[in-house]
Amino acid sequence: MSFTELSVPRLETERLVLRSWQEQDFECLKTIFCHEETARYVGGARSEHMVWRQMATIIGHWHMRGFTVFAVERKEDGKTIGYAGPWYPLGWPEPEIGYALIPEAQGKGYAFEAVQAALRYVYDALGWETAISVIVRENEGSRSLAKRLGAHHVGDINLPERPPAEIWRHLSPTEHRKRLSSGELLDEV
Repeated sequence: MSFTELSVPRLETERLVLRSWQEQDFECLKTIFCHEETARYVGGARSEHMVWRQMATIIGHWHMRGFTVFAVERKEDGKTIGYAGPWYPLGWPEPEIGYALIPEAQGKGYAFEAVQAALRYVYDALGWETAISVIVRENEGSRSLAKRLGAHHVGDINLPERPPAEIWRHLSPTEHRKRLSSGELLDEV
């Protein structure tokens, strides 16, 4: 059996590494997707078998689109704490920046840090001129994060097998870079 090695970039922030997926990252995805409490904003709880397929979908997305969400690893202990990055599955209105973290990593500014790195990547490396995040209406944490990142609500969407959601448009590449250089997008952890 052979495996085609993908040339997935490795992004680093002060506290995180955004990297390609490894088999041991399955445990992180199980924590996110197998429990209703953590999966309610990402399509609902799934069986372990379906989470395995989700992981294969994430990895396969790189082959089909040339990008995918990164595994997010905490530098201090090497633990995979979630995912963040570019995502564009069938039925989505346009490419988005998706993210989810395990419960123990939430509320510590990791999502803010990871999404900023993902935005820099899609703007600088992939040449995107815009990015959205699709956020379930009841997900106050993600709505708050989008606002802190400078995104604004531009409409609503109903996607197959998902609860009603909102589309949040992120800053343009120029505005994002301007706010980063001015220090406006510094996280208050």
